[in-house]
Amino acid sequence: MPPLRKIFSTDWPLLAAVTPLLLAGLLTMNSFITESRFFSRQIVWIIISLLVFFIAGVIDWRFLRKSLVVTVVFIVWLLVLLGLFVVGHIAHGAQSWFSLGGVSFQPADLMKIVLIMVLAKYFSRRHIEIAHFRHLVVSGLYAFIPFVFILLQPDFGSAIVIFSIWLGLVLVAGVSPRHLFLVFIVMIVSFLIAWFFLFAPYQKDRILNFIHPLADIRGTGYNAFQSTIAVGSGQVLGKGLGYGTQSRLAFLPEYQTDFIFAAFAEEWGLIGVLIVFFLFGVIIWRLLKAATLAATNFESLFTIGVAIMIMINFLIHVGMNSGLLPVTGLPLPFMSYGGSHLLTEFLALGMAMGMRRYSLSYHRDDVKNEFIGPQ
Repeated sequence: MPPLRKIFSTDWPLLAAVTPLLLAGLLTMNSFITESRFFSRQIVWIIISLLVFFIAGVIDWRFLRKSLVVTVVFIVWLLVLLGLFVVGHIAHGAQSWFSLGGVSFQPADLMKIVLIMVLAKYFSRRHIEIAHFRHLVVSGLYAFIPFVFILLQPDFGSAIVIFSIWLGLVLVAGVSPRHLFLVFIVMIVSFLIAWFFLFAPYQKDRILNFIHPLADIRGTGYNAFQSTIAVGSGQVLGKGLGYGTQSRLAFLPEYQTDFIFAAFAEEWGLIGVLIVFFLFGVIIWRLLKAATLAATNFESLFTIGVAIMIMINFLIHVGMNSGLLPVTGLPLPFMSYGGSHLLTEFLALGMAMGMRRYSLSYHRDDVKNEFIGPQ
């Protein structure tokens, strides 16, 4: 298929759902101050991310079916995560960034795609045997290693996404109820270990503030409290673009990243929030539809993994902005400021679109080789 034709074969309904979210994020960033450096920088990141999306959409990703390729990528990115502890840049108490020439990059974002590739490859060849406990353990180890590396930065939000991707793909692959119960036991034990040995004091404060939201609204609970006020004050129609008092009067912190949903909800109200929910629903629907038409289980599981990654980021961000979940610092996909997460989201969508192109043009031998052939 010619490159130009490959570009025009992309999923345009999906892109049509993403575009308003990008514009909504830009408008929200630019409505608070006259000249927003976030606004101008985000435009640059959007342009770069769209280029990544279309380039990824014309690549034939079938080479990822090879175990050696996926294994090498996984090991390399684990080494990159380890490199953060040596030369990583510390911001907001977390050593999660590489900074070079004023441009920062967060490796944990791309680790989410790498983990999706690893788990999709693993489960695509063992989906019939997934009920065996050993496959739950092995796949769990693939997720546990980056989970620990990210949690030690500490980046609790990204670590939760890593765990959610693993849990989501395990459920899709078909885990037995008995083993699922064991997973939840492990979750509780892991949380207790993290609480006593891994969580930073500010992370504990966020969880305690979630349990007792009014205990310290002038201190550690200030951000969550102001975010809840902003969401509620938008009411049905919102206060109007540029008239969000919580944001304009600087009551709401980090309005361009961690609390952009609250800033948007204050200005656009319930109507705007429902539109955002609808657009994210369209994105998830298009990804799941692509997964059902995938050439092999690998492409199907990878696309489902991308849907899980976007959905869990969306749910956690909205939950922490609405006071339903502890504050974790996760950005809202496609809307929050930042090039690292935006590039990751568009790369993931582009890869899914690249796999979508050959979803209906595979041969029986391709499927056979995925399960019994040499890899």
